[in-house]
Amino acid sequence: MDDLLVIADPALMAERQGWLAALAGERRLSAHTLDAYERDTRQFLTFLTGHLASPARLKDIGALRPADLRAFLAARRRDGAGARTLGRGLAGLRSFLRHLERKGLANAAGAAAVRSPKQPKSLPKPLSDRQAIAVVDAGEQLAEETWVRARNAAVLTLLYGCGLRISEALSLTPADFAGAPASLRISGKGGKTRIVPLIAPARAGVEDYVKLCPFALADDGPLFRGARGGPLLPAIVQREMQKLRGALGLPDSATPHALRHSFATHLLAGGGDLRTIQELLGHASLSTTQVYTGVDSARLLEIYDRAHPRA
Repeated sequence: MDDLLVIADPALMAERQGWLAALAGERRLSAHTLDAYERDTRQFLTFLTGHLASPARLKDIGALRPADLRAFLAARRRDGAGARTLGRGLAGLRSFLRHLERKGLANAAGAAAVRSPKQPKSLPKPLSDRQAIAVVDAGEQLAEETWVRARNAAVLTLLYGCGLRISEALSLTPADFAGAPASLRISGKGGKTRIVPLIAPARAGVEDYVKLCPFALADDGPLFRGARGGPLLPAIVQREMQKLRGALGLPDSATPHALRHSFATHLLAGGGDLRTIQELLGHASLSTTQVYTGVDSARLLEIYDRAHPRA
């Protein structure tokens, strides 16, 4: 804190300390968050002193432009700060500026105009083969009613066995399974249609559920039903998966979407072609599939070296 005493105007120091005290007392932020905000604003004031070639003062804060904040973020990025760190730092600065704005000492509009750094997509970790098979096993389901256990197993098997999104699985109708089809026509994001193979365990799981379901299933109505006969909701599937996580000792990352992720990852590990996996997942670009399956550039080149006729 001593370096801050040198580079910051006492009035600015006092306002900053009051802001931190208000965060701790009124908003009851955690000690971890308070420490981060203290560090972020200290780094900003250090930067601002160098940027302006003079100690930071309240009037300097009041005259901040979006370009000043972007320059700070760029400097932090050069020092190795990641997108999450930069986003948190910008959030802290915005909070500080709003505090000053309420007192008529600054204008927070400039900070609001600066876009937060794009956060990296966080994908669920794939389950192991053994874990995925246990999750979709009808015998492992925890519901009391037999038909509900069969329903849960059927839905989860479609996610892992066919790579469906949960919304895609729950939009299926009995007509989609008429005549024991070998594939399913899936309408995904943006209305994009794709054909996915229907593996035997997934088809058998659906057939078992249909035999046990106590509700009449119209051909064009929802295939999967809730306890009272209405359409099954994603939140119910997520809740059942949460119970399974506890019973099977799986990590919190074991979600319904992680089963779709596991489908792609296990196919790739088994020698599947990345382009084919892209089609099965319904991804618009190969780069999305590359990130989704966790394949790095070296692995991607290895796939093409092995498969391309001119490699």
